[in-house]
Amino acid sequence: MGFRRSLAVITARSVNFISRMMGKQGVTMAGKYALKVYPNLLKDLSSQVREKIIVTCGTNGKTTTNNMMAAFIKSEGKKVIINSTGSNMLAGVVSAFVLSASLGGKIDCDYACIEVDEASARRVFPHFKPDYMVLTNLFRDQLDRYGEIDITMNLLSEALDMAPDCKLIINADDVLAASFAKKSGHEFVGFGIDKPCSQFRSSENEIREGRFCLFCGSELKYDFYHFSQLGSYACPNCGFKHPLLKYNATDVSLSKGLKFAVEEKSDSGDTKKRALSSNYRGFYNIYNILASYACGRELKFDLNKIDKILNNFKPENGRMESFKVRDCNILLNLAKNPAGFNQNISSVMEDESEKDLIVVINDNAQDGHDISWLWDVDFERFADANVRNIVVSGLRAYDMQLRFKYSEIESEAVMGVEDAINHMLKKGSKNLYILVNYTALFSTRGLLKGMEKR
Repeated sequence: MGFRRSLAVITARSVNFISRMMGKQGVTMAGKYALKVYPNLLKDLSSQVREKIIVTCGTNGKTTTNNMMAAFIKSEGKKVIINSTGSNMLAGVVSAFVLSASLGGKIDCDYACIEVDEASARRVFPHFKPDYMVLTNLFRDQLDRYGEIDITMNLLSEALDMAPDCKLIINADDVLAASFAKKSGHEFVGFGIDKPCSQFRSSENEIREGRFCLFCGSELKYDFYHFSQLGSYACPNCGFKHPLLKYNATDVSLSKGLKFAVEEKSDSGDTKKRALSSNYRGFYNIYNILASYACGRELKFDLNKIDKILNNFKPENGRMESFKVRDCNILLNLAKNPAGFNQNISSVMEDESEKDLIVVINDNAQDGHDISWLWDVDFERFADANVRNIVVSGLRAYDMQLRFKYSEIESEAVMGVEDAINHMLKKGSKNLYILVNYTALFSTRGLLKGMEKR
């Protein structure tokens, strides 16, 4: 097996190099070819992790949470393997390990932080049993790929059954994540925000999943919503309710970045409080930071360097990523489903200055061919967001333009993304937001990096 393992490593590196020379990401292909050479490669490499394997699952926030978590663990002097690009299906997970291996097929790491697609978890978990699963949230996403949310939960449950000793770290504000954790029978701890934030303006017209109790079918009662179905809930019939928070965000401020405190309850019932701040924007990123913090603490790390990490953390791969092209400030962010798009709209609205907007929508296989979800996004809020110009682009630009028309918002269609960016650079306000769905992300990011260098 040593020869096949080495051959798989050489094959993966060669495929990755050739793909990058051709201007493609190459990570997924490297993993696919490596598995063809040696089908047991992931099981072999993952068994070499010295301490713990953590997987991050959930509809939104996986990449940011996983990358931040890895940064926290590295700050403790530990060596970490991570699929930082967000390639989260089986081939991408394989690539994270194989591209970190020596030519002899050996890896040198203490921890593995692995983002895993919810529907792919059942294909990944036969190769290794994670010690922890961080569950960020469960929203409706890509109906033609995942189906309704209960199908996603069933697939994730099937995967978790393969890892009986896996501990869950869940977003307890999400009723679906909390229901999933309780049904699973696994040990779990919850993070969340127990009071509404007065500075955050959520959409009143959001589509909310999980309106009914998954244990008895009764309609749930909410004291308040943060966004989508995230909030404070209880079932008046069977007694199911929001779990107690081990990690609770309090004193939330959205002024000039994010500021909040984490109240952490010990097993003895004592509570300690730690103030955190980040230049990162977006209310939903409080959950990403909380998830990463909770995981670090569950791993028994002190996280003494967390302030420095949060202040220096630079989002990558199009997650709230900033660019400077000529004299224009550009912020690129992924928005691939109604919940994510509504949170992006809230983030744009936090910036009260004049701005421009480009929305890029594709319908390739990885995006989902069904784009009816655009009608569940509260685009009407852009009418009050001080947006001067809106341009739509991508394969379904005209569908997006029609959606804006029904919102009584003017937009202009420019089919090529580079043309759309150049158009805004000439006529815009020098403050540009670009929101893209999945397959537009890598190419748009590449364009911006190239334009920034020029």
